[in-house]
Amino acid sequence: MDKRIPNLAEAVAGIPDDATVMIGGFGGSGAPIELIHALIDRYLATGSPGNLTVINNNAGNGHVGIAAMIEQGMVRKMVCSFPRSADPRVFTDKYLAGEIELELVPQGTLAERIRAGGAGIPAFYTPTSYGTDLAKGKPVAEFDGRPYVQERWLKADFALIKAELGDHYGNLTYRMAARNFSPLMAMAAARTIAQVTQAVAPGGIDPETVVTPGIFVSGIVEVANPAQEEALNRADAAYPPTRPQKVQA
Repeated sequence: MDKRIPNLAEAVAGIPDDATVMIGGFGGSGAPIELIHALIDRYLATGSPGNLTVINNNAGNGHVGIAAMIEQGMVRKMVCSFPRSADPRVFTDKYLAGEIELELVPQGTLAERIRAGGAGIPAFYTPTSYGTDLAKGKPVAEFDGRPYVQERWLKADFALIKAELGDHYGNLTYRMAARNFSPLMAMAAARTIAQVTQAVAPGGIDPETVVTPGIFVSGIVEVANPAQEEALNRADAAYPPTRPQKVQA
């Protein structure tokens, strides 16, 4: 089955209001900027998708990527480990105004909750966060004399990720640290869309180097020269460039 998608607009066309969306990236490394911005374009044109729950390592930086989604009012809730990072002003302002919810998750727990979602493990125990506000209301059990907090899996309706190579069947490889959460998210989401730097024919990827098998990927779209979030922020870029707000009906 050929999983190539001809353009970014079509790649994000199926994401509905109220969806839970996992977005790959560790800081800016591996962030699927073009997919995110295509989703913003659709929202500004149609008013959808809105009221999203977004799962990522952080809550965005500057005025691009996830921060731009938040700035446009698309995001109802962030599930992340670092809501305050290099330039978190957009999220911070929305949060202090009561316009966005936050579920704070320790980074290792976040990765394991996503992995559990993909592996079909509804819950697991971890010593992380025991005795803190993050553990309030969660079941606690003792193993070998040590208290552990129960954490539940994380799953999503969609995952948006960035890969280096992708073949027509959706098999993916990643470039170094840009891999980060993306393989886990691909397994934990009902549908995964990957932007790839290069789309290759079947056989163009050594099977031994495949990280994400195509069975976990719904579609790929080629973005030959992807933007880097850090470079955009150093240039004081914004998306969209004039940052218009959606006209309310």
